Amino acid sequence: MSTPTATFKTLDDLESDQRVLVRLDLNSPIEDGEPQDNRRFERHAETVRELADAGHRVVLLAHQGRPGRDDFVSLAGHADILASHVGRDVGFVADTYGDDAIDAIGALEPGEILLLENTRMCDDELPEEDPEVKAETEFVQSLALHFDAYVNDAYSAAHRSHASLVGFPQVLPAYAGRVMQTEYEANTAIAEKEFDGQVTMAVGGTKATDVIDVMNNLGDKVDDFLLGGIAGELFLRAAGHPVGFDLDPEQDLYDTQWEQNHELVEEMLAERGEQITLATDLAYEAEGERAEIDVDEIEEKDVSFLDVGTDTAEGYADVVRDSEAVFVKGALGVFEDERFSVGTVTVLEAIAETDCFSVVGGGDTSRAIGMYGMDEADFDHVSIAGGAYIRALTGQPLAGVEALKEQ
Repeated sequence: MSTPTATFKTLDDLESDQRVLVRLDLNSPIEDGEPQDNRRFERHAETVRELADAGHRVVLLAHQGRPGRDDFVSLAGHADILASHVGRDVGFVADTYGDDAIDAIGALEPGEILLLENTRMCDDELPEEDPEVKAETEFVQSLALHFDAYVNDAYSAAHRSHASLVGFPQVLPAYAGRVMQTEYEANTAIAEKEFDGQVTMAVGGTKATDVIDVMNNLGDKVDDFLLGGIAGELFLRAAGHPVGFDLDPEQDLYDTQWEQNHELVEEMLAERGEQITLATDLAYEAEGERAEIDVDEIEEKDVSFLDVGTDTAEGYADVVRDSEAVFVKGALGVFEDERFSVGTVTVLEAIAETDCFSVVGGGDTSRAIGMYGMDEADFDHVSIAGGAYIRALTGQPLAGVEALKEQ
C-alpha cells in the first residue's frame, strides 16, 4: 500500500533556536473545577518534549470549554498535568497576549515551556471566520510579533476556523506537530492508501447522517460497512424491521432523525445494500441483566436496544479477521456499561489480534481500548479526535489543516 504524501511542513523542517508558538488541544473533563488527565496530554507531550529538548523556547496555546459553560475554566491546572507527561516544568501565565504574557514570553530561556491562558477567554478567538479575517485580529497581530514560528498540533480542533488555529499560519511560518502529522496521515489513509485486500469499516454512533456521509464519501474504498449503534438501528428500520423509533417521547434519539433522513437511509440501502451488513440480533436490559433477541423475531419494539447481539458481534469479528484494513467510527453499543460492551469490544479485540492496518476513532470510542484492557500498540492508530475524524472520513476540509497546507 502507498503512503500519503506530505502536504505541510512538520517539525523536521523547523530551523534551530526558534521561539515557537504551539497550539494544542487540552480540552478536558472538569470535575470540581479541576481538569482531569486524559490521553490528549500524553499525546501532545511528545511534540512539546521534542521542541523543548531541541532547545526551542516553547509557548503553548490551548482552549478549555466555551463561555457560559461549567467547563469554561482557566488552564492553570492543565499546566501541571502536561508537565507530568513532558517531564519538564511547564510555566503558566493567566494572560494570553497582554503585558503579563509578553513579559513571560520574553523571559523564556532555551528549552523552557510556558502555557498561556485559555484562548477562548479572548474575544477574537471564537467566531468562525475566514483565516484572513482572523489574521488581522489584535490577538494574532499582537502575539505573532514575539515568535519565529507557529506549530499546530491540535488536530482534534482543526475543524474550527478560530484565530489560534487559522490566523497565525497567515503571519508566521507554520508547521504541523507530531499529533497533527500522525492524525492527518492515519485519518486520511482510507482515502489515500491503496489496499490489495478487503477494506472494512465498523460504523456506529448516534447520527445516521454521519453514516450516510461516510458511505457516500468512501463507498468506492470500503468493501463492507458493519453497522451498529443508533444509526444501525435506523438502517434496520429502513430494511423493514419494527425498530429504530423512540419509546419515550422525550428521548428523541430516533424519530426526528428518521423523519429528516429516512429517504436517504432507504436510498443508501438500495444503492449499497451489498456493502452494508446489519445486525442480526440486538441486546437489551431485562431484570438488570443483558438479554438478546434475533432481529427477525422482533414483532414490535417495547425495549431499548443497547448493543448489537453476540452473534452479530462474532460475525463482525469474522469479517475483521479477513480484512487487510479496518477503520472504526463510533461505538456499536453503550460500551460504558460492561453488559453492553460486547459489540464494540469484540470488534476491537478482533482488530487487535489481526495483522491488518487499523484506525480507531470517532467520539469516545477509543476509550473502550483502555477501559477493557486492550493495548493501543495493537492498533496502527487510535485517534483522539471526534469531529475532525468524522470530517476527515466524510471528505470535508479541516480549516486548521488547510491553513497549514497553504504555507
